[in-house]
Amino acid sequence: MTISPTCLDFANHEPSAVKTDIDFLARQVTTHGFNAAFVNPIWVSYLKAAYPSLKIGTIVSFPLGQDTLEIKSAAVKAYALAGAMELDTALNLSYIKQGLWDDSLAEMTRLVSDLKSLDSHKIIKFVPETSYLTPTELMKTAELILRSGADFIKTNTGMGPTGARLEDIPIIRNAIGQDLPIKVAGGISNLHEAEQFLTAGVTRIGTSHALDIINPQPHPIISLTPPPPGE
Repeated sequence: MTISPTCLDFANHEPSAVKTDIDFLARQVTTHGFNAAFVNPIWVSYLKAAYPSLKIGTIVSFPLGQDTLEIKSAAVKAYALAGAMELDTALNLSYIKQGLWDDSLAEMTRLVSDLKSLDSHKIIKFVPETSYLTPTELMKTAELILRSGADFIKTNTGMGPTGARLEDIPIIRNAIGQDLPIKVAGGISNLHEAEQFLTAGVTRIGTSHALDIINPQPHPIISLTPPPPGE
C-alpha cells in the first residue's frame, strides 16, 4: 500500500521544542507534501510569518479539554486569526461521562460557529479521547460531532492513557457512516501501523513519525548463527 503524504499531519507538540525544531518541521512538510505542520499554539504566528504558504495546524484545550467554553472560544478565534488553518480541539470529557449531551453539543456548535464566522474554509476537529469512553459513549459522541457541523472527528490527543486504537474505527463508522472524516493520533510510528488505520477507514493520521512512515527503513538482518570462536 502506498501512503500519500497528504494523509499525514506532521506534528511536534514537544514542550521542549525550540525554533530549530519547528523550522525543521515546516521544511519537511513543504518538501514532502504532508497535509499540515501541527504545532503548539505559541508557534502559530511564527510559522505564519516565516512560511506564509505553509498549512498550519494547532491544538485547543489540550490535552484535557477542561477549559471553560469562553476560554476555548477565545483560543479558537485567536489561533485562527494568527494563521492556523486546522484546529484540533479537545472536548469536555466530563460532559460525555455524565451524559450531558446537550451541553456537549452546545459547546461544539458554538466553537464551530466561532471558527466558521471568521473563515468558512478553516477546519475544526473535535477530540473525545476515545480511550476513556465506552463503545456506547463513543457512538453517541461521534453522532454529536457530526451534528455540530465539525469537519472531522479525531480519536485521541496522543497524550491520554492510550494512543489510537483500531477497534474504535468501526464503532465510529457505525455511528456516522461515511459522513465525517476520521483522524487518529497517538503512537502511530511506522508504515505498517499507518496502513492498518487507513485500511480501516481513517482519513488522516497525526504523527511525529511522518518521515518514518513515508521512508520506512528495512529492519536489520539478525543472524541466528553464532560467530566462530574468537570473534
